[in-house]
Amino acid sequence: MTKSSATSSGKKRQKKGEQQQENPSIAEATRIRISQLLEDFRTATDEVYTFEANLTNSERAVVHELCKKMGMTSKSSGRGNQRCVSVYKTKRKVDKEKGKENLNSFTFSEEAKEVLGDLFTQYPPDDQQVGEEIVGKNSGKSDKIRGKNDDIFRKPSMNKAEIAKKVESLASRVEKAANLRQIAEQRSKLPIASFQDVITSTIESNQVVLISGETGCGKTTQVPQFLLDHMWGKGEACKIVCTQPRRISATSVAERISCERGETVGDNVGYKIRLESKGGRHSSVIFCTNGILLRVLVSKGSGRLKTEASKKPAKDDVSEITHIIVDEIHERDRYSDFMLAILRDMLPSYTRLRLVLMSATIDAERFSQYFGGCPIIRVPGFTYPVKTFYLEDVLSILKSTENNHLYCSSTSVIIEESELTEDYRVALDEAINMAWTNDEFDPLLDLVSSEGAPKISNYQHSSTGVTPLMVFAGKGRVGDVCMLLSFGADCYLRANDGTTALEWAEKENRGEAVEILKNHMGKAHSNSEEEQQLLDKYLSTINPELIDVVLIEQLLRKICIDSKDGAILVFLPGWDDINRTRERLLSCPFFNDSSKFVIISLHSMVPSVEQKKVFKRPPLGCRKIVLSTNIAETAVTIDDVVYVIDSGRMKEKSYDPYNNVSTLHTSWVSKASAKQREGRAGRCQPGICYHFFSKLRAASLVDFQVPEIKRMPIEELCLQVKLLDPNCKIEDFLQKTLDPPVFETIRNAIIVLQDIGALSLDEKLTELGEKLGSLPVHPLTSKMLFLAILLNCLDPALTLACASDYRDPFTLPMLPSERKRADAAKSELASLYGGHSDQLAVIAAFECWKNAKEKGQEAWFCSQYFVSSSAMNMLFGMRKQLQSELLRNGFIPEDVSSCSLNALHPGILHAVLVAGLYPMVGRLLPPHKNGKRSVVETASGEKVRLHPQSTNFKLSFKKSDDRPLIIYNEITRGDGGLHIRSCSVVGPLPLLLLATEIVVAPAKDNNDDDEDDDESDFEDDDEDDTDEDKMEVHDKSELRHGEKIMSSPDSTVKVVIDRWLSFESTALDVAQIYCLRERLNAAILFKVTHSGKVLPQLLGASVYAIACILSYDGLSGISLPLESMESLTSMVNATEIDQSAPGRKKAMGQNPNLKSHMSNATHQNSPHYHKARAPAFKGMRHWNGPSSHYVPPPFAPVCTNPHQRSTLNGLGFDEYGLGMRGPISTRGDSSKRQRGNRS
Repeated sequence: MTKSSATSSGKKRQKKGEQQQENPSIAEATRIRISQLLEDFRTATDEVYTFEANLTNSERAVVHELCKKMGMTSKSSGRGNQRCVSVYKTKRKVDKEKGKENLNSFTFSEEAKEVLGDLFTQYPPDDQQVGEEIVGKNSGKSDKIRGKNDDIFRKPSMNKAEIAKKVESLASRVEKAANLRQIAEQRSKLPIASFQDVITSTIESNQVVLISGETGCGKTTQVPQFLLDHMWGKGEACKIVCTQPRRISATSVAERISCERGETVGDNVGYKIRLESKGGRHSSVIFCTNGILLRVLVSKGSGRLKTEASKKPAKDDVSEITHIIVDEIHERDRYSDFMLAILRDMLPSYTRLRLVLMSATIDAERFSQYFGGCPIIRVPGFTYPVKTFYLEDVLSILKSTENNHLYCSSTSVIIEESELTEDYRVALDEAINMAWTNDEFDPLLDLVSSEGAPKISNYQHSSTGVTPLMVFAGKGRVGDVCMLLSFGADCYLRANDGTTALEWAEKENRGEAVEILKNHMGKAHSNSEEEQQLLDKYLSTINPELIDVVLIEQLLRKICIDSKDGAILVFLPGWDDINRTRERLLSCPFFNDSSKFVIISLHSMVPSVEQKKVFKRPPLGCRKIVLSTNIAETAVTIDDVVYVIDSGRMKEKSYDPYNNVSTLHTSWVSKASAKQREGRAGRCQPGICYHFFSKLRAASLVDFQVPEIKRMPIEELCLQVKLLDPNCKIEDFLQKTLDPPVFETIRNAIIVLQDIGALSLDEKLTELGEKLGSLPVHPLTSKMLFLAILLNCLDPALTLACASDYRDPFTLPMLPSERKRADAAKSELASLYGGHSDQLAVIAAFECWKNAKEKGQEAWFCSQYFVSSSAMNMLFGMRKQLQSELLRNGFIPEDVSSCSLNALHPGILHAVLVAGLYPMVGRLLPPHKNGKRSVVETASGEKVRLHPQSTNFKLSFKKSDDRPLIIYNEITRGDGGLHIRSCSVVGPLPLLLLATEIVVAPAKDNNDDDEDDDESDFEDDDEDDTDEDKMEVHDKSELRHGEKIMSSPDSTVKVVIDRWLSFESTALDVAQIYCLRERLNAAILFKVTHSGKVLPQLLGASVYAIACILSYDGLSGISLPLESMESLTSMVNATEIDQSAPGRKKAMGQNPNLKSHMSNATHQNSPHYHKARAPAFKGMRHWNGPSSHYVPPPFAPVCTNPHQRSTLNGLGFDEYGLGMRGPISTRGDSSKRQRGNRS
């Protein structure tokens, strides 16, 4: 779909756009209409859409441009006036040349053959024996989960006397402490304070209540306290669970409420997030993330099923909860949408439970209707007025050199303030009625003149639509008409009968009022025409999809000239735009004066030290300019911001279910986001917001961002559905959500869950699926953890699991000169595990950070290796929590020291990587004719670029017939095309052991007809009608054909992984791999049922043999040279990474500090084994391991060559074996897709 040439031309277009060249000259309204038509088509079921034949060349060019960005194909056809453009949803294609290239070969090494020979001599292949090992005597019930149950969601056990004592204690603290009295006074002034009685009484009498409040009204911190005080006032214990969409919000709000009550967090108010928890059953209020409460609700479902099976009643956590408060529901993260669907179904069974929904004022009615028209309590907010300019206003301001625009009274300027309260609306309705019917004007004049804001002067009567301007014009009150016009009253508003203020004046023969209104409207029309001409001229010279840094610079200069102080916040889509803007400003003499301007970049990957600068007020006479992504919309509040420049663009992570790829591209913000950005200027004082989009574009913006459940992969949610109710069809349940995901998204998720053995082909939950869903991570990550435990390689797997769930721990270099150093630092870290891996760089970074911290060198390490200290500390805590979850579920023993004995074996580590990232597999291809970089070919035939931030970006290889294998986390479609950001080069053995499907074919191309037949089958895999029937016929013929091929052990055969990756091997090696795969699957089937028991002898011996051959041959087949110490030294020296450690001399090799950090980890964790001694397993008395002349597999902390073997130590193996996968799926369409990051 996307070729390298297209990518390169995309880059050229981008550069031209940045220079404000090459923009198809079409009207903005036409561009907006084309975008909306394409969006509608993408979500429709049609396969093709053809535009009318009246499009111009420029308009067709825009169609082609937008289609590429949206992952669709477009084609023009016809001639002259009949030429039209058609758009198609891209379908994955299979490369017809696949399987006909020169094959890479794979054979076991002599050492591995020796291990396998010993294994199969002792335990010959026997399918029936494997089955007996799984069932046999162990066919009883599954082992119970051990460990202490979490009681944090259970109601405190308190009597009335104990509650009265707590109430008395709180009153006493407030009375004695001056700071608490001051806090109490501040609380009483919050807009929500006057609603306390209304809120508690409404919640008392209704099971569901929606509180709709503006930002700053106090609902998040006060409503839980209202309920707590109300319940305690009645002498009743309560458990109030409050959810937040983000971890930081859950902890900070809990801390704030504890502070307001003079308590320590964890006492009466606690929190529980994935990283940690404070509090327990004794806490009456618990804050948690949406995902945490979701798991409580899901466990309620699985608990109910177990109760039904045992016929014994059981009390679940939900029955102990008295109130659930779901905050920020308007943010629409996938967990909250899913959770609301569960809660709506649950409420009839829990009649005493009270559900409180809290949101901003946007879309409140829709949430109310979802819960049967529940009552809405509307609370006003408190923000200062914000004056708003749009793109046409900005262009006029920059063109004018006469007036200070900050004091302009242009009618086109909009003052954005909080919405009117219900009481204010009622008062205005009454005042309008009195003014028109009784000529009592004073009440209306008082209301209008008290604020002088457009929201008052443009208020329309709730039943008639009449405005104050219509009333005064109809009554001929010229002075009042002029006053309203000066306030920004809109002459063009129409009442419900279609009349305007001018028509009211004409109807009542108010000549002077008519003249004033006509003059005002004529002047406004003249100004509007001039603005439109400026706008049209500007849009004809630039591409509105790109950021105009020149215009930003000009406006910043104008603001700084027209005003003396006040921070300026600039919203930009991503890091590249922040960097370009920063460099533009620093190259300008006006801004390049650090005594007058401080320019700060705010991005999630910027070092925390840099982020903290945004909160510091600059010295007097120095202006702060913050260049930020949408992180500053809600997550961060900068209290001295007065001016906001909104580019109107944002980077949005999404998921394209039709092409099964993630997308990360720049898009227009929603109206809700634009309003949030405006509000940043009015948090602490009146402000101004400049939108870099026109009023027409503003009107066309979508109301809200697409709900996360519709733009993210949902494997995790689908698995939770089955845990909640195994008998429910996943699609049926998800249809209950507020905005259900499309069918393709659900289907893709189900296929992934079937491929990893979590669901059967008829969508039943397997025992493996139940175990995968028991961990608070993505199912694929759970699978990786199981294999890591089985192979005693847990420690690095924990790091990978938490890093994939959190974020990349590497920071972005702030200066251009640091970019090469950052790349070299990451490569050096990756080299500690052999190189060519972004994932292994993260593991090495964590290990080195941990040891640097112990030595007191954390700051130096983070600075030199561009690592985020805060991210590492977060990972450290998340790892501990995840480890405790594994322990609680019985997957690891209490003494975990033996679970990571093989953490430094590169071959085993590669297998763990493959388990966590499969089926995201590709192969590296040489550059195209005009390309400079290698590209990755995926199973769907896509050619994808490696991202410049990947350690493999500059990867190249000499032999044209080599195809190094790449395992990656996701494919992202951005503004510049498809790319892979994080990947690792792996060998074939881990894939052969872990892939969904492997088949055998003749090594020679002597049966082309058969291959062609296979290829047609592959293309049919996307169809739903007869997949399984076709596959069954295919598998039977394949089996007969395979038996013939495999009859001679030494014959050369072709092994095809997932019907596209081909290798050459011997029949014997392939037969052994088949057997090992079967036993590996059997190990998990045993362990998911009996997690506390030791693997049977056959499975234990087989798993040990697998670990041995991975240690020997896990890196076999990687033809790329791993980083040599010499090249690494030169790279480090060239970038001077190791020259900054205070008081240290430059080393003559790899950075001595880094090496010491890493070696410290290996020395601490490495076990020592006697040569030629096999590891011990409980219950394996009859198997003595390999023969006496067996040499232990290699152990190398820093592997510089996969073919160099040392005998430093043997494999470390624990008695505690655990499996990883369920039965191999027979599906051939293994889903190559992305997972969504957890919030």
